[in-house]
Amino acid sequence: MRIHIGCEMSFDFPQETPLIAMLNVHYSRASDLERPDFLTSNPPVPIESYRDSFGNWCNRLVAPPGRFTFGTDAVIRDTGTFEIGDLMAWQHEVRELPSDTLLFLLPSRYCESDALASEAWRLFGHTPLGIPRVQAVCDFVHNHIIFNYGNARPTRTAAEAYREQSGVCRDFAHLAVAFCRALNIPTRYCTGYISDIGLPKPWSDMDFAAWMEVYLGGRWHAFDPRNNAPRIGRILIASGRDAADVPLTHIFGPGTLAGFKVWTEEVIEQASAQQS
Repeated sequence: MRIHIGCEMSFDFPQETPLIAMLNVHYSRASDLERPDFLTSNPPVPIESYRDSFGNWCNRLVAPPGRFTFGTDAVIRDTGTFEIGDLMAWQHEVRELPSDTLLFLLPSRYCESDALASEAWRLFGHTPLGIPRVQAVCDFVHNHIIFNYGNARPTRTAAEAYREQSGVCRDFAHLAVAFCRALNIPTRYCTGYISDIGLPKPWSDMDFAAWMEVYLGGRWHAFDPRNNAPRIGRILIASGRDAADVPLTHIFGPGTLAGFKVWTEEVIEQASAQQS
């Protein structure tokens, strides 16, 4: 399957404003792109790219005063099938974990796994280790939080989401990440595209989404506590400890969001020849 992906963001800036944009497909999916998904801007400005400490691709630039628009556009190849989990993946003992996964056992800005540890063990300590325990966490978070765009808050933490029982996809992910870390399962926060391909219409307007990856059985596995169901066309942009590590934009000054669009849709192939 070929999927058309991309985004466009517009801001109004009162002055020259430096910013960092993290909107490119993750390097783990770069070979699936039919062409590089370069960040472009209007008006054009110099863009410097680099990798952060987690390996995510970042772009730094200085926006001029006034309306400034930037984004990406690409076609990516995908299996076109619903995700299939590995039910046999085992949970490692902490002493057996690779050193580069240990960071994802620790509390972070939005995932206070230390503050939620007693609740995590009370709720899930009786569940089987590994995949069943992670799925129990996702089931609980999916049912515990009510999705509500109107109640979104960029500073809400996992513990606050647990108490308030309301939020958006990042809140679902933060709470599940915190619970899993408290249960000694390395877990990282992920952001990217999730399509509605294969689901019944009507489809809602597209947006970027948040989910998580857990380290079990020697590799990372994706889990989505917000949707809590397999999807077609999950495409990673970035991963880190929590949303503070992987913001779509980090703006160093005042600015007003004036427009935001995301697209992820199947490319319908045209017949290569006319029927006689």
